[in-house]
Amino acid sequence: MMYAVLCYNNEEMVCGWSKEQDDAVMAALSKVHDKWEGVGKLKPSIRLLPTSAATTLHKQKDLVVDGPYAETKEALLGFYIIDVENLEEGLTFARELSKANPGGAYELRPIQLYLPGAPINGPYAAERSYASGAAG
Repeated sequence: MMYAVLCYNNEEMVCGWSKEQDDAVMAALSKVHDKWEGVGKLKPSIRLLPTSAATTLHKQKDLVVDGPYAETKEALLGFYIIDVENLEEGLTFARELSKANPGGAYELRPIQLYLPGAPINGPYAAERSYASGAAG
């Protein structure tokens, strides 16, 4: 089962880290990354730039605005893609990340690989409300 592990944290705090603090957190995270990558379960890992660099397109209005869509204290600062046996194994990964980088939250969301023309299957296929197969 593939999951996106969405990483939320206080952006002001994280962006305020010194280079040494950031390097220390990244070194601790690298130990978790190496372990899970070594067994083939860690897929792409993405660190997002600050929300001040974001641009949002409001789909209904075709309105483009600077910044993130929602005002929150914690921002989506990055994400991982993991391929694990089940949710419990995904939570084990998130718990290990939490020990290396405390604060914030990790959201695990099941994902499907979208391939144009491929049938939609898997445990969440019935919940998909758009028949065309086009993503959101």
